[in-house]
Amino acid sequence: MNRWFAIIPLVALVALVVFAAVRLGDFSGRSLAQRGSEYRPEALVGQPVPETVLPMLTGSTAGPGVLDLKTAGVGKPMLINVFASWCAPCRIEHPQLMALEERGVAVVGVAWKDDPVATRAFLDELGDPYSMVLVDREGRAGLDLGITGAPETFAVDAMGRVVAKVSGPLTDAAEIDRLVDAIQAPPRPLPTATTR
Repeated sequence: MNRWFAIIPLVALVALVVFAAVRLGDFSGRSLAQRGSEYRPEALVGQPVPETVLPMLTGSTAGPGVLDLKTAGVGKPMLINVFASWCAPCRIEHPQLMALEERGVAVVGVAWKDDPVATRAFLDELGDPYSMVLVDREGRAGLDLGITGAPETFAVDAMGRVVAKVSGPLTDAAEIDRLVDAIQAPPRPLPTATTR
């Protein structure tokens, strides 16, 4: 009988952990059982781009110039593409980024957890679709952007607000068009005061 009393706390703990994992899930209200394998957190959508200061890629070195992500677009809409030379899906999406450059879409690259020499070699090999490349060797911008890995792409409007996001490689034409349409959409009008 005493053995059963020793097992009861363990059973209660396991039941509590299972309940928490299935019932509570994430903060968006969706439980783990309801989330599909395609669930991608988009917490930054609707928020301003973080003001993370990073060195610019100059040749095959980081710096000497630095720039923050928020002002990288210089008041114009842009896409921010987080990539790395060691990232296989980044190679897969690269032709689509080159096509975006040909369409005149400004794309700012963030070389995430990558060596600047390897980044330059990657861009020399496949072409450079970026209006500028910022170097994020330590992964600071990745943390500030809330990425889960490379590649990830953020659509940023002229006011510096994230309006759309794609996690994973840009291979689907509809997803690419959604990003481009999001940055080309006219801004919402400012609320006006009503007279009484």
